[in-house]
Amino acid sequence: MSETVGGRLAVVGLGPGDATWRTHEASDRLAAATDLVGYGPYLRQVGTLGDHQVAHPFPNRKEAERAVFALELAASGGDVAIVSSGDPGIFAMAAAVVEELHRANNSGRWAGVSVTIIPGVTAATAAAARIGAPLGHDLCLISLSDVLKPWDVIERRIVAAASADFVLALYNPLSRHRPWQLQRALDAIGCHRSPETPVVIARNVARHEESVSTLSLGEVDPSSVDMRTLLIVGSSTTQAFTDRTGRSWVYTPRHYPNSPVGSRD
Repeated sequence: MSETVGGRLAVVGLGPGDATWRTHEASDRLAAATDLVGYGPYLRQVGTLGDHQVAHPFPNRKEAERAVFALELAASGGDVAIVSSGDPGIFAMAAAVVEELHRANNSGRWAGVSVTIIPGVTAATAAAARIGAPLGHDLCLISLSDVLKPWDVIERRIVAAASADFVLALYNPLSRHRPWQLQRALDAIGCHRSPETPVVIARNVARHEESVSTLSLGEVDPSSVDMRTLLIVGSSTTQAFTDRTGRSWVYTPRHYPNSPVGSRD
C-alpha cells in the first residue's frame, strides 16, 4: 500500500458536538470521503454514512496508528477523512498526521497524497460562546493530561501562564487515572489569582446533557469535573454578572488596567 496513487486525506474538525456547529467545508469533505477513520465515539458523531463509505474505528490513544492507516488508505487512491472532535489542530489528530508526514519525508512515502487540515470549533470557543466572552483578552490553552508529556512540564506551564495573567482554558482536566491533577492545577493558579476569580465550567457543550455554570476559583470542586468538562479560569480582569433576565455572563475586557481604553484595530 505504500506506493502513492494520488489520493487525498482530510483531517476534519467535527466541532464540539452538534452538526450545526460544523463548517461547510468539513461537511462537504465528510460527505465525499470513501473512508472515515477515527476514534469510535467521533465516528458516531459524524452521523449516518453513505452507501459508498466505510468507517474504520480505532480505540483511544492510538493516534499514530490512525494517522498511518489513513495515509496508507489515501496513498492507495482513497478519498479519506480522519476525524477529530473540536479542532483537529488543538490536542488532536492534525499534529499526529503531520508528525508522520515528517517522519516519512526523506523516504518520499505518501508523497502523492494531498493532505488538508479542516478546522473546527474547539471546546474553549464553544464554551465561551455559551457564557459571553471570557476569552476576550490574551489566553492560554493547556491540557492537563500527562499521557504524552510529564506532569512537571504541565505544572510549570500552568504557573507561568497564571503568573503572566493569561485566561486559562484547561482541557482534559480529570479522569479515573488522573484524579488529583486538577486540584494541583487549581492550587497553582490560586497562588496568582484571587479566590473570587470567575471560572466557567462547561460540560458536553453542543451535546446531550450540556451544562455551563460559573463559580469562583475558591468554589471549584474537582470531584464534579470529568473528561467531558472544560474549565475557563479568568484573568485578574475577568468579570461575571447576572443581567436583569437572570442570565449569567462572563467576559474579559479587551482593555487592560493602566492602558488606553479603545481599539486600534
